[in-house]
Amino acid sequence: MKSFLRILAYGKPFGRYWPAYLVLSVFSVLFGIANYALIAPLLTVLFEPDTLTGEMVRPEYSFSLSYIVDMFRYYLLRIKTQDGIMMALVYVSVALLSASLLSNIMHYLSQRVLVSVRTRLMKNVRDDLFRKISRLHIGYFHKQRKGDLLSSISNDVNEVQNSVASSFHVIFRDPLLILGFLSMLFYMSPKLTLVTLLTLPVSALLIGRITRALRSGAEVSQSLLGKLLSHFEEAISGSRIVKAFNAQQYVRDRFGTINDQHRQATKRLYNRQELASPLSEFLGIAVAAAILFYGGWLQVHGELGMSWPEFVVYIGFYWRVLEPAKSITKAYAMIRKGMVSAHRIFAIMDVPVEIQKDPNAIPVKDFSQSLEYRNVSFRYNDNDPCVLRQINLTIPKGKVIALVGPSGAGKTTLADLLPRFYDVQDGEVLLDGINIKRYQPKDLIGLMGIVTQEAILFNDTVANNITFGLENVPFEAVRRAAEIANAHDFIMEMEYGYDTNIGDRGGKLSGGQRQRIAIARAVLKNPPVLILDEATSALDTESEKMVQEALTKLMKNRTTVIIAHRLSTIRNADEIVVMNKGTIVERGTHEALLANEGMYRHLCDLQVFG
Repeated sequence: MKSFLRILAYGKPFGRYWPAYLVLSVFSVLFGIANYALIAPLLTVLFEPDTLTGEMVRPEYSFSLSYIVDMFRYYLLRIKTQDGIMMALVYVSVALLSASLLSNIMHYLSQRVLVSVRTRLMKNVRDDLFRKISRLHIGYFHKQRKGDLLSSISNDVNEVQNSVASSFHVIFRDPLLILGFLSMLFYMSPKLTLVTLLTLPVSALLIGRITRALRSGAEVSQSLLGKLLSHFEEAISGSRIVKAFNAQQYVRDRFGTINDQHRQATKRLYNRQELASPLSEFLGIAVAAAILFYGGWLQVHGELGMSWPEFVVYIGFYWRVLEPAKSITKAYAMIRKGMVSAHRIFAIMDVPVEIQKDPNAIPVKDFSQSLEYRNVSFRYNDNDPCVLRQINLTIPKGKVIALVGPSGAGKTTLADLLPRFYDVQDGEVLLDGINIKRYQPKDLIGLMGIVTQEAILFNDTVANNITFGLENVPFEAVRRAAEIANAHDFIMEMEYGYDTNIGDRGGKLSGGQRQRIAIARAVLKNPPVLILDEATSALDTESEKMVQEALTKLMKNRTTVIIAHRLSTIRNADEIVVMNKGTIVERGTHEALLANEGMYRHLCDLQVFG
């Protein structure tokens, strides 16, 4: 129930919709009641016209249902007396059609209001979910399957829309229908209606057992769907490796196993879901048969108090009560199923934001002295071993600091602490002597440009990838950034130049071209601090040379942190910091470290310098 109310809250402000919806729904119900009530005089005119007798006395006005009935009968008698039975039939038929038309018009208009609420609600859910995902720390995505996240964003949101948001009429219109037609049933025969109501709890109990089983089935189905999407994503992104190792059959078998499990779970779920409607249909027929039998028994003994046309209308009213009752039953089953998707969505939305903003955060636009790691220790999870241990390192402004060491030494983790991708557990990271946690996060990241080993590009034009995150950038600035990054020439050779779409993740470009676009993006940002994480390690010799030239231009007059395995790229760094198992084991210039004959010398001996 709590999740359902949270979903409804996304439709606010409700005051814009509910007054109109309630008014339209009430009129729809009233005209619907009139529509069925008119069947009795229609049958009377057709089959018992001789019973249309009585004094033609206009009834006195009163705000009651009996006044409306007496007025209709008054005009019917008047038309029959003055114009004949055929005109009476026309009168009843026109009234019946008018009531039906007005009822359906009101229903349509009320549904238009609900469509507005529903679409607004789902837009707000998607906005909030995407906003939450964009705020989550990087470590969260390392622990979660990408398929589960994609399933929540796409399938779970659609499931909520189809099962929860589309069932709003259950909350508002259907109860009005039941109340309205049930009132008419009591008005026509309290005794018969009371017997009818005694049978309804049995139906509700049987259907409730089915809907409870839907929840567990939906949880299994949605979890398996997340795994399916993960396999799809891995097969697409890893297609080169799959083919290179001739592993198509292995991948197909893995996918086929999960797909079959999903089919079996979904089959059980749908079988239970489809059982709710026919069961409620059968129970409704059973109750209707009991009413017909009991009503016939009352009629035979003269206790029914209704004519046969009125009894037919009574049965019609009963069916009109069953329709929204069945709708509520079916919608309840759908809502229980949809609540599983809602829980998965809220499980993401309720993840605590680990990178907290200081309530009294101060702005920062530049720095004048240094960056400093002071007694920094870090672990990714509370129960994990430390990735960094008691790191003390000062990076003066304008200097180039290189981080080297074997894989797993903690180099990338150390660099990720600067823009607060993670927060340290012990110690602190300082900018100009102030803990970076005290700065505005947006301002802090604004000071830094990052170029990684894998150039992260987007399915957009060259120009939009270079200006990513910036607005109203003149073309000349984009061109100048591309020239500094040695990218302008190959861009101009493309079909549409800077307006050429580069495909998903820059798939239409070579590795060196992707990297130079990423460097141009960093150039345009013009950050005072530059973080280069293995920016050339995945490139061939020619591409590396061009990218290295671009990086040299980019590093000019900037504070730079370079992470490198190719030691030839960092020989001219102001200071080289050698890391191993989360600690700093050596530091100094290239020449000094070579003379020291420690780990750095060992790493150099394993490589051939050009």
